[in-house]
Amino acid sequence: MEKYAWRGKIVPGMQEEYKKRHDNIWPEMKEVLANAGIVNYSIWMQGEELFGYYECEKGVEYAAKVQAESDVVKKWDEYMKDILIMEKDPVTGAQPLLTQVFSFR
Repeated sequence: MEKYAWRGKIVPGMQEEYKKRHDNIWPEMKEVLANAGIVNYSIWMQGEELFGYYECEKGVEYAAKVQAESDVVKKWDEYMKDILIMEKDPVTGAQPLLTQVFSFR
């Protein structure tokens, strides 16, 4: 199973709104993530900084493709753009993949 990690930033003062929106994530967004083979997804916040991590049962490339082709993801990105600052990979449209340098099991 491939792993994917990303980082982002919340617009200053919007931490509570960011959390609220994820507490109420749309069922159709969860369905897209599941269809993309994404499991064990978590997002961590420290101040305005975000760190996200998930595992891809069908591979990172497949997960990125499903998300890139999803109208639900496009709608979610539009919904979040007022509170979220995200760097996007120009090829995949996803957050740039972080390089794993250590793992302990």
